[in-house]
Amino acid sequence: MTHQMIDAMRRAAAALLLGAVAATLPLTASAQDRTPMDPRLHMPGQLTVGTGDPVYPPWMLNNDPAGGEGFENGLVYALAGEMGFDRDQVVWVGQTFDQAIAPGAKPYDFAIQQISVTEARSQIVSFSQVYYQPRKAVIALPGTEAGTATSFEDLRALRWGAVIGTTDNDYLVNILGIEDAAIYNEQVDVFQALQAGQIDATLSSLPTALYVTAVQVPDAAIVALLPADENDNGHGLLFEFGNPLVPWVDEALSAIIERGVVDDLVSTYLVADPDLPIINE
Repeated sequence: MTHQMIDAMRRAAAALLLGAVAATLPLTASAQDRTPMDPRLHMPGQLTVGTGDPVYPPWMLNNDPAGGEGFENGLVYALAGEMGFDRDQVVWVGQTFDQAIAPGAKPYDFAIQQISVTEARSQIVSFSQVYYQPRKAVIALPGTEAGTATSFEDLRALRWGAVIGTTDNDYLVNILGIEDAAIYNEQVDVFQALQAGQIDATLSSLPTALYVTAVQVPDAAIVALLPADENDNGHGLLFEFGNPLVPWVDEALSAIIERGVVDDLVSTYLVADPDLPIINE
C-alpha cells in the first residue's frame, strides 16, 4: 500500500469522525432547547432579568420586583411561566437605565425597564417585539406657564428637564425642538429639580406620570398629553445584541399577549384619565 493510499484513508477516516461528532451536536443542543436548562441562558436553571434599582409603581410596586405586583414584574412572571420557569427560578438584577441601553455584555437574559424600542438603540442591543405603547405626558407644578400651555410654541418657552439617553429627552429635541433642557442621570433627580423650581416641566410616559403626580410629587399635575413619537415604537424587552434567546422569548410573549394577559395588566396598573387635555401642535 502506497503512502498516498494511506494518507487518503486517514483523511477519509478523519472526515467520517468529524461528521459523526457534528451530527450529534444538534441532538445534544436540542435536548434542552427552550427549557429552563437551555445552555444559552445567562445562568441555565434560572431566568435572569434586569430592571431598575430602585423600581417604581405602577411598573413595579413596593420597590420589590420579586413581589410580582405591578405591570412589568407581572408581565415577567407570566412570561416566565409560559417559558416553563417556576416563579422561584426568576432572578432579578438591578441596574441603571444607562447600563441597560449601553452596548456590550449583559448580566441577564433580558431587561424590562420601560425601555422604548428605537432604530438607534437597535444598532447596539436587541429587542423583543413591542408589548406596550404609552403616551407622553407633561408634568408640571401649579402656577407655572406649563399649566396654561395649549401649543408646542407655548411648551418651547418652558424650562425643561429630562433623563439622559431616554426617549423623553429625544422627544423634547426631535418633536418639540427643545435643545436646552437640563439633563439628569436619573428620573428621581428630575423630580427633585421640579420641586426645587429649577425646571418648569418634565416629560414621561403616562403611567409614570400618574404615579409621579400621585405619590412622588403630589403637588404636581399632568397638564397635557402629547402625540406619539414616530421614532418610538413602544416598550420592548432588551437583550444583549444578537442574543439567540430572542425568538424563544418572542414566541412566549406572543402567547401571553394573545391570551389577554398584557391587556389585563394594563387595565389593572396603567389606568389613564380620558379627560386629560391633548396638545397636538
